[in-house]
Amino acid sequence: MRLEGKTAIVTGGASGFGEGIVRRFVAEGARVAIADINAEGAATLAEELGSACIAVPTDIADAASVGNLFDRVVWAFGGLDILVNNAGMGTRPAPMETMDEATFDRLMGVNVRSVYLTGRLAVPLMKARRSGAILNIASTGGVSPRPNLTWYNASKGWMITAARAMAVELAPFGVRVNVINPVAGETPMLATFMGGDTPEARARFLASIPIGRFSTPADIAAAAVFLCSDEASMVTGVAMEVDGGRCI
Repeated sequence: MRLEGKTAIVTGGASGFGEGIVRRFVAEGARVAIADINAEGAATLAEELGSACIAVPTDIADAASVGNLFDRVVWAFGGLDILVNNAGMGTRPAPMETMDEATFDRLMGVNVRSVYLTGRLAVPLMKARRSGAILNIASTGGVSPRPNLTWYNASKGWMITAARAMAVELAPFGVRVNVINPVAGETPMLATFMGGDTPEARARFLASIPIGRFSTPADIAAAAVFLCSDEASMVTGVAMEVDGGRCI
């Protein structure tokens, strides 16, 4: 019960790493708003987990949609202790010059603009309480880029730098900001990153991970619980690789 009495928003919480984080947060005593563009998936998970959860259909790149999310959370929970910016968009490997503008804009909207939109609403709530934890789920691509994923890598690097800057600015107000950098995991995005899910593609990717397996939602959730709990009260501005040694 390391998060007992705390309220949290987890974006992209209906599947993948986000779902793992939601499940673990609830098990640790938190009340959680599952924010996801997949309204049906969010509602199904919230129904399974019971009264500790609410589902809020959210386009995390849209200001009005994010505003509705925070209105719902304040109405339901009375405030906010934890924000997990987990929602993300991946791209298939391709030469950087081949990405069209519409895809680039959507990528930056989901991976970059969303952190700005949630931050400008979460920070005043946390400053008022003189406490809070913000966690960005970035990627090993933000610190050890892979070729043909240039704009995705750049978006995740931005998330890391933004978190470190936020950590410095918000520390005097009791608000901590950290990052988890997962290696590719057993989530719906895996096939996108590998350019197709085949035994050969998996073997090539696994060869770059010293521990020899993909990450799982449970791996990321375990790190998220620590970083968002009071046990990490002296930890801010950290970008933690949960990558099986991929970035060494």
